[in-house]
Amino acid sequence: MSHIAFIGLGNMGGPMALNLLKAGHTLSVFDLSPAALKTLADAGAAVAASANAAVTDADVIVSMLPASRHVEGLYLGADGVIGRIRRGALILECSTIATQSAVAVARAADAAGVAMLDAPVSGGTSGAAAGTLTFMVGGPADVLERAWPVLLAMGKNIFHAGAHGAGQSAKICNNMLLGILMAGTAEALALGMANGLDPRVLSDIMAKSSGRNWALDGYNPVPGVMDNVPSSRGYSGGFGVDLMLKDLGLAAEAAMGVKAPIPLGELARNLYALHSAGGAGALDFSSIVQLLQAKP
Repeated sequence: MSHIAFIGLGNMGGPMALNLLKAGHTLSVFDLSPAALKTLADAGAAVAASANAAVTDADVIVSMLPASRHVEGLYLGADGVIGRIRRGALILECSTIATQSAVAVARAADAAGVAMLDAPVSGGTSGAAAGTLTFMVGGPADVLERAWPVLLAMGKNIFHAGAHGAGQSAKICNNMLLGILMAGTAEALALGMANGLDPRVLSDIMAKSSGRNWALDGYNPVPGVMDNVPSSRGYSGGFGVDLMLKDLGLAAEAAMGVKAPIPLGELARNLYALHSAGGAGALDFSSIVQLLQAKP
């Protein structure tokens, strides 16, 4: 089993780290949240005093951070960990960040004699807890072979998207579609409720009809329709509105770089920006239904 350093123990990273422990790996962990560190310590992980301390002597470094600037700061900043990672180790960068940021980290890792894969995930907090995440991997195929046992401890589906940065490009496309689907699903349910329909009945109808999608099947945005999803616990503990807004911004940047039209992606970004501006930034992204519901 590997000695793994895990940096970033949020709603996604915490459950992923717990699954690595369950698989028998040895973990050194670091996060800015004392509560997150305690959860991992209680499960058997060693708590490091800093990110640099966590990566010392690690075979594998897994990072799960909010945005590009955090990842670049971790690896490439003035006190970045690249210089502390032993030669021959492996970085699995699982955050959702800009493609160019992933490529920059990969180049720095290569110069330091460290292998690196960008390996963002899909599957939400439930998938992170269940160990059924999908990994979209960018980097050399032989490095992916090395990473396979670690990835399988956290996920079920592993796709090699291409060279460094390809995993991030795939994730950006996926999350743009997710944002569009959730906004459309929320809009349809809000319209039905405004016309007197029971959202549970309407969800069942659409889930067995041509409107079926993941939001209806596993992440319904209306409270009380589905158990164990953020909408039924006050839109807490999921994928935040501001994180979705960040990802839609990454899609817009990627589109501008290749002059690709993304009218629906831009519309979804504007909707989430309005929702965030109204104070919902920390709520789960399925709370977009609140923005779309008719006001009395």
